[in-house]
Amino acid sequence: MSDKVNVQDAENKLIARRIEKLEELKKNGIDPYFNGFEPDSFAADLHNDFDGKNKEELEDLCKYVKVAGRVMAYRSFGKAGFLKLKDFTGTIQVYAEKKSLSEDDFKLYKKLDIGDIIGVEGELFKTKTGELTVKAKRIVMLTKSLRPLPEKWHGLKDKELRYRQRYVDLIVNDQTRQMVIERSLIINAVREFMIKSRFIEVETPMLHKLVTGAAAKPFVTHLNALDMTLYLRIAPELYLKRLVVGGLERIFEINRNFRNEGMDLKHNPEFTMMEFYIAYKDYNFLMDFTEELFEYILDKLGIDDRKIEFDGNTIDFSRPWRRLDFYEGLKEIAGVGDDILNDKKKALEYALKLEKSVDDSFSHEKILAEIFDALVEPKLINPTFVVGYPVAISPLAKRNRDNPNITDRFELYIGTMEIANAFSELNDPFDQKERFLNQLEERKKGDEEASMYDEDYIKALEYGLPPTAGEGIGIDRLVMLLTGNSSIRDVILFPLMRDKKEE
Repeated sequence: MSDKVNVQDAENKLIARRIEKLEELKKNGIDPYFNGFEPDSFAADLHNDFDGKNKEELEDLCKYVKVAGRVMAYRSFGKAGFLKLKDFTGTIQVYAEKKSLSEDDFKLYKKLDIGDIIGVEGELFKTKTGELTVKAKRIVMLTKSLRPLPEKWHGLKDKELRYRQRYVDLIVNDQTRQMVIERSLIINAVREFMIKSRFIEVETPMLHKLVTGAAAKPFVTHLNALDMTLYLRIAPELYLKRLVVGGLERIFEINRNFRNEGMDLKHNPEFTMMEFYIAYKDYNFLMDFTEELFEYILDKLGIDDRKIEFDGNTIDFSRPWRRLDFYEGLKEIAGVGDDILNDKKKALEYALKLEKSVDDSFSHEKILAEIFDALVEPKLINPTFVVGYPVAISPLAKRNRDNPNITDRFELYIGTMEIANAFSELNDPFDQKERFLNQLEERKKGDEEASMYDEDYIKALEYGLPPTAGEGIGIDRLVMLLTGNSSIRDVILFPLMRDKKEE
């Protein structure tokens, strides 16, 4: 018999025993899923308020509290024992003794399992070792746990199980719980900064008639009510810019996007972005604004030295950040010669040697972008604004006034990852129409990521889009950076997983 079967058999026996306890509770008139106990204190607050008190001071206070949480540790010494109770803020110790509890409550205490959720009423005191503890006067069963928690969860090398059973991961791994808290802090800091800068938060559709706003393959769905093919949003860009046309000159959206593409350490089919637009500014303004945004977030996280550790590297956010030209990056960092930069055929041959998925249907500029991703991106550790992107791969960006072959666009790279994409928005309806038509030609050649033609957006531009700058920031990757997680799955609570056949 395999070890896996042995483990499963042992677990089944434990579950069966817990179900027996559940039935015993019911027979004794105890509701194993009682709803009616309301705690008045949280673990972290109790530690903050009373850890500094000594034993005598606590006795004088006679502080009576009601706490609730999951039993994470259990030590019984016959007529007394200790529990570790965990709520969403932390853990608090509980002391249970026969003489302080009713007979029924003490019987309940003796039958508790690790994982049970209980409520406790009692008085705060300090143990001989100085640990803040609740001396139980009443114990209430709130939820009977039927499955045992894994004893060696921290040592699991197979992260897949943690992703599939995130609820268990959150119960036993404080690091995962802390990531959730820090993610919330980061998103709140982003929102606070935008609102302080007089931006208005908006919401735009997630179901789109057309694939626009980014170079990505969409998910396709169908609306039965209107017999209409729709696409899950790959980007909110064109809807947000319609709002700028309508006079909402500073707007942002923290949004979910969906792209039917590959999955790896940096990519998940659904992800979170913050996209924003500001009238009467350009992409140069956005670079300074982005640096200020990051400073605000780092301050909120208490990172005063502006340095973090990520994936084996020390990243320094001190301003100003590096600004690197796209073509200069290919030359200086990747060592790409002028022959490849000027000849599509040679660029294609070079990209194929790098095992990039390209073919002759790709434009020369898109092939160069693939080479950039392969050779330059892995070298960009400290924050770097890459500028000077060619028009052919920037269908929504404004042309540079001095060089019409490139756009006023940047991509921000930190820790070898693209974190943001921004540009001075194209507001010339004739130029935009021509680029949409060029994108249609790319789609005809087989490029599934090329943009569709959005006639209504052209109409909106004809009403007049003021000079505008826009930017999208990947929230998941931002959280990866600031929490030290090198996989996007570690910062998404429920990452998409391949179906697993149950044996």
